Amino acid sequence: MRVGIVCPYDMGSPGGVQQLTAELAAKLRALGEDVVVVAAGRVDLAGGPGIDAAVLPVGRPVRVRGNESLVPLTLSPLSWSRVRAALKSVDVVHVHEPLVPLLGWGSLTVDKPTVATFHAAPPSWVPPIYRWAPLLARRMRRASLTAVSEAAAKAIPSRWGDVVIIPNAIEVASYRVATARVMRKVAFLGRDEPRKGLDVLLGAWPAIREAVPEAELVVAGVNREIAPSGVRFLGRVTDGEKRRLLSSSSVFVAPNTGGESFGIVLLEAMAAGCAVVASDIDPFMAVTGEAARHFPVGDPAALAVNVIELLQDDTAATALRRLGAARVDQFDWGVVAERYRDLYRLVAT
Repeated sequence: MRVGIVCPYDMGSPGGVQQLTAELAAKLRALGEDVVVVAAGRVDLAGGPGIDAAVLPVGRPVRVRGNESLVPLTLSPLSWSRVRAALKSVDVVHVHEPLVPLLGWGSLTVDKPTVATFHAAPPSWVPPIYRWAPLLARRMRRASLTAVSEAAAKAIPSRWGDVVIIPNAIEVASYRVATARVMRKVAFLGRDEPRKGLDVLLGAWPAIREAVPEAELVVAGVNREIAPSGVRFLGRVTDGEKRRLLSSSSVFVAPNTGGESFGIVLLEAMAAGCAVVASDIDPFMAVTGEAARHFPVGDPAALAVNVIELLQDDTAATALRRLGAARVDQFDWGVVAERYRDLYRLVAT
């Protein structure tokens, strides 16, 4: 079966949708499927040095504000026809974030069996477009709809049909790196955006250091000039560096304030054996269940209490790690990729 996977974002930029797209494509190829990935990106760079030859870029990306972030998508009018041409020979189209212009919209006009996956609620300016674009709305009603979480499913009007929840996934075994765990090491991983909550964590850090003077906070994905005492900023890290950081950390903190629909970084932390402390936004609660400590959004004092308890009580931290390790197996690619492949076969027939 030839599957065309469409990502509306630039695959060269970091992001959860881009990561899932790349890993799903790789897993499907390992299972023997023929896969083409179509995404935003400069057409003139296709196949160039450092560019993934398995990705077909169809339009120069621009950064547009949405979902409390800047998203790298293409608004090139040519991308519409390019995505249609790229999908002409596939058996099934799998479009991620179908509400996002222009690749999401263009892929919906391809007359092929279609799976449409929602990762997050779209920016407020997107849904009104469907009121004057009945063709796209009709195509959504013909597609097989999936969402990575119940929170993401809320973006889908009920009149479009039933929604199947298929979660995000990771290669769980790849995060179980053999390295020494530093028992007073705390990790954060994310972009330097307000909704990622780094400033909430930094607000809690003085109290954590006062209670546990040997505690160290390592921040990956962010590079600031001034680091508080006991804090290291690593900037952007490679996948290997990320795995080593998580595997060597005792506690992982996800202080996000909103704008999330899943929380794949929580899966990575649990798979790597961290005790997880996370804000109590609904998607994070759904992903971790009882395998994490949760605190009210934006509350540095409550965050500090949870981190201090885990740094001072190795028994409690170990118990939380075991819960996380048991829970994360259901999110392994070995399970999730097969669910998508079964769905492709269903819609194709």
